[in-house]
Amino acid sequence: MMGTPSLANEFEAMRTAMVASQLRPNAVNDPRVVIAMTGVARERFVPSEAAPLAYRDTAVPLGGGRALNLPIATGRLLTEARLRPADRVLLIGAATGYAATVLAGLVAHVVAVESDADLAARARATLAGLGNVEPVEGPMEQGHAAGAPYDVLIVDGAIEELPDTLVAQLRDGGRIATGLVDRGVTRLASGSRTGGGFGLADFADIESVVLPGFARRRGFSF
Repeated sequence: MMGTPSLANEFEAMRTAMVASQLRPNAVNDPRVVIAMTGVARERFVPSEAAPLAYRDTAVPLGGGRALNLPIATGRLLTEARLRPADRVLLIGAATGYAATVLAGLVAHVVAVESDADLAARARATLAGLGNVEPVEGPMEQGHAAGAPYDVLIVDGAIEELPDTLVAQLRDGGRIATGLVDRGVTRLASGSRTGGGFGLADFADIESVVLPGFARRRGFSF
């Protein structure tokens, strides 16, 4: 049982080790992000049988072909987003609510979008006590225009293409942090919306879970 004192202590030790061995040595250097990730129990956001994997440097299966993103990937994305206490954040890929819970302690408001019905239900349960997080079930590639404009867009996973629909929900100058996948290789990138467009630059070659619904549009070939 995950709630026993011995297991709680064991998970706390794992969480401390995650910070020391995965986050700090790999440029997760925003003290606020480190403190927030230290304070959130990742084992609450995975199936009970996968709890021993919660703090490992690996994706944790959630069912239905989805997985909780690696701690280092989420940590680097949150760090690169240069989060501010007054920010309104659009989080894509809420999964079971882990990243949204971390964000809740860092920013003013979070809209967390998830397309998978089972994961969205679990996210609503884990996020129920957080007054500044709004879980939304719907197509991730469409975001949540009703809550726009946002200061920050975070995609907690890798996608082939960042849709203009999501970028349009950012205010001018809004920041972007996302995973990208190109021919099977994932990396992390950041940038901002400027005027009618946006720019992204890779900042780390790090494994990241691939999110569904973001396939690059294919051109015709002859």
